[in-house]
Amino acid sequence: MGGDFGPCVTVPAAMQALASHSQLHLLLVGNPDEISTSLAKADSALRARVQIIAAESVIASDARPSQAIRASKGSSMRIALEQVRDGNAVACISAGNTGALMGLATLLLKPLDGIDRPALITMLPNQQQGKTLVLDLGANVDCDSAMLVQFAVMGAVLAEEFLAIARPRVALLNIGEEESKGLSSIRDAASILRNSPDINYIGYLEGNDLLTGKTDVLVCDGFVGNVTLKTMEGVVRMFISLLKSPGGCNKRAWWLRLLGRWLQKRLSKRFGHLNPDQYNGACLLGLRGTVIKSHGAANQRAFTVAIEQAEQAAQRQIPERIARRLQAVLPKSD
Repeated sequence: MGGDFGPCVTVPAAMQALASHSQLHLLLVGNPDEISTSLAKADSALRARVQIIAAESVIASDARPSQAIRASKGSSMRIALEQVRDGNAVACISAGNTGALMGLATLLLKPLDGIDRPALITMLPNQQQGKTLVLDLGANVDCDSAMLVQFAVMGAVLAEEFLAIARPRVALLNIGEEESKGLSSIRDAASILRNSPDINYIGYLEGNDLLTGKTDVLVCDGFVGNVTLKTMEGVVRMFISLLKSPGGCNKRAWWLRLLGRWLQKRLSKRFGHLNPDQYNGACLLGLRGTVIKSHGAANQRAFTVAIEQAEQAAQRQIPERIARRLQAVLPKSD
């Protein structure tokens, strides 16, 4: 029910995911009438793998997290998370209020041992044809050095388990590469990571290195991470729209119009993998269950990607794998 569009996007996205993944079953939590209306034209075979779970209310996107959590009983977000807690589902996907999702997930699913607060993490494509894990993307606006170290450990473990990187490079996002730069929390976290043999810490990186592939894991607090990600997505969307825009080409000679279309196709193919819709869905890492946060403005394709992210995380048993690795890594890096 969450996000900017609600069931008119999430339900068609659910059908698209079901059509592509034959073993997938989905629980759609929310207003039964709205969901049923959106399902009216869906294929009957796909609908057989859908269960509607009624909810009395929806947490508003602009609600204060503390108030939303106190009044969350009967809400679609809380009921969805309870399905994971009670073992009825292996993952929860939401495009709703990030703060409320973070608080309720922490309350209901509990953090892993050694983790104070979970972090939102996503994989971004880089220039080396690989992936860079970035966290935190908005779950924790203000982070101390201990939290940044925990994020670094979780990111490194996920890179090992999910990307099969034997010794992933870990960096801290900062305003400069010099050791004296940045907030005290970043400098303190750097000091800890520098002396942690289990973490391949490579130092500070600046924002212009986000997509260069210089690191496998890039760590920052939620405020910086959220602004960085959305700024990058805005630039990428503008770039892609410029590639697709015909501009004033109708006034050009025919051969220039033909050349322009050819260039658009070539460039779109070359840079299409940067489209934010291709990597929508940030995992709330550090919990005892799988929770995926979708962009509130996600379209159908983007929300489908978030569902697919949840399925992959569940199949790979990411929380369980991270829990096992944290037992070995965290005491040494403390």
